[in-house]
Amino acid sequence: MSRYLIKTVEQYRCDSEAEAAKFIEESKKSNQYTLAKYSSEEKEMKMKGEVIDSWMRVTLTKIFDTEKEPVGDIKDVSYGKNTEDNE
Repeated sequence: MSRYLIKTVEQYRCDSEAEAAKFIEESKKSNQYTLAKYSSEEKEMKMKGEVIDSWMRVTLTKIFDTEKEPVGDIKDVSYGKNTEDNE
């Protein structure tokens, strides 16, 4: 059985607009995927009407392969921290 990773949509949190812009530019230069779409938006956390935290949400749509004629056989994809790093 073959599985092919075609596309992912990932969301990241960046501390500032400048950091978000830099992250998007770095993502555009990747050799592992094609950046098909991206966006960033400012998010705020409020408590009792007062802003207590703000950040930028960056959304990236990454294309890894074509659906009609895929070439990159993917065995496993994992996200998150490696459990060995936490020991």
